[in-house]
Amino acid sequence: MNILFEDNHIIVLNKAAGDLVQGDKTGDEPLSEQLKRYLAEKYNKPGNVFVGVVHRLDRPVSGCVIFARTTKALTRLNTMLQNREIEKTYWAIVCGRPQETEGTLVHYMLKNEKQNKSYAYETEKKHSKKAVLHYTVLNAGENYTLLEIKLETGRHHQIRCQLAKLGCPIKGDLKYGAPRSNEDGGISLHARSIQFKHPVIKELISFNAPVPDDKLWRSFVK
Repeated sequence: MNILFEDNHIIVLNKAAGDLVQGDKTGDEPLSEQLKRYLAEKYNKPGNVFVGVVHRLDRPVSGCVIFARTTKALTRLNTMLQNREIEKTYWAIVCGRPQETEGTLVHYMLKNEKQNKSYAYETEKKHSKKAVLHYTVLNAGENYTLLEIKLETGRHHQIRCQLAKLGCPIKGDLKYGAPRSNEDGGISLHARSIQFKHPVIKELISFNAPVPDDKLWRSFVK
């Protein structure tokens, strides 16, 4: 585990691609359980240790993720998340290059539960939800482009789905049209930074998660 910050109220991790934030049907041990074990050992705590999941990152995605160490912190962070008071910035390495160096994508998204996949449409459909994101080109190579992304809405697989609709699927994201997988089985989407008011101390805090240690990320982020 790569811990970016820890105090009595919260823990911020730089999640690796492939790590589970919260338990699912695979039965693999999630980070929430690993953190409970870590805290029990570090502070010699008998009995149950509380770790609250504030938000999730898809399993193949890396980067900043917050956990709460108290129910008070969890409740306050959940409210802040609902009120969009937690500011997240994502970086993505995509196949190809968008026509514009910056832009706003607006789509109407539908989730297919059976496929665990979302579809983006230009016009509103029955049961669809509006999805808005802003992107900026940070760097471009011959085959791939590094984008910075900020979300206005939080839909299922939103970044993955909207960038694929733009014609620039995220590198390694076979589900959304990338031609080949990444070696680590993850996708090149990284929750680069997170900024919010500490739920107890009330000070503004921010964290940057170092990008994955691979050749392409290193070439883009010198």
